[in-house]
Amino acid sequence: MIELLFVACLSTAPNECQERSMLYTDVTPMACMMGAQPELAKWVNQHPNMRISSWKCQMVQTAEKEA
Repeated sequence: MIELLFVACLSTAPNECQERSMLYTDVTPMACMMGAQPELAKWVNQHPNMRISSWKCQMVQTAEKEA
């Protein structure tokens, strides 16, 4: 599974940011990298008060982590 991980910040308060992600089960890491910008543009159009400050594609870590 591939995760498109991005940081979204409020346009009016650039220090107010949250990590968000989109999960893909049927794409390669390269396909994620190539398709990320159009997907993020759609997301920003649906959330006009937000902007994307950074993003990356990565493999989802399925191993359990200690709390």
